[in-house]
Amino acid sequence: MTPEGLPKLFAAAFSAQDVKALTGFLAEDADVMTLTGAVAENAVDAQRLFEAEFAGIFAAARLVSGKTRLRVLGASGVVLHQRYVVIGARDAAGAELPRFGAVLMAVLAARPDGWRAVTLTISALTQ
Repeated sequence: MTPEGLPKLFAAAFSAQDVKALTGFLAEDADVMTLTGAVAENAVDAQRLFEAEFAGIFAAARLVSGKTRLRVLGASGVVLHQRYVVIGARDAAGAELPRFGAVLMAVLAARPDGWRAVTLTISALTQ
């Protein structure tokens, strides 16, 4: 994965509810906050959060990519800012929720095994 490729890969993995792919973008000790506001302090806990969300509100959800911005912090660091539209989220009764905007913010670090997110936050945008 490259920093430039992460936004589309993240959207594809989220839309496929592919928890293994999502956690594969993370450093082992990554700090993560999901769209529901749940927080994890490592990739293993993030995996559990993603699994729970894909069993509920985001079981049929998709991300549509919007504007991307990368800020290079040197040879081994990048800040990613990615806008998405979330489609297909469901409420507790199973009714489809209106589409809404979201933003992914991640700090990516070059590691021996490739680029990994050391922090990753995806949150809903309010109007």
